[in-house]
Amino acid sequence: MFLNAFFSTGRIIFMIFFVLVFGALIVWSYRKDIKNHERYYKNAGKKVLIYGSLIIAIFVAIRIIFGN
Repeated sequence: MFLNAFFSTGRIIFMIFFVLVFGALIVWSYRKDIKNHERYYKNAGKKVLIYGSLIIAIFVAIRIIFGN
């Protein structure tokens, strides 16, 4: 197996356990705070998309103007 060349069996078990528990804690925390998300972060996704696109456009324009 490819992973056995780099990781021992104990490390592989720990990684699987860690990912599962970490994912469960993220889901639990998000569900716990969903009311706050709706109140404080309304339309945050649209703002991130707009500002992120603006930053990328500025970066591309600088690269085109000043070359590589």
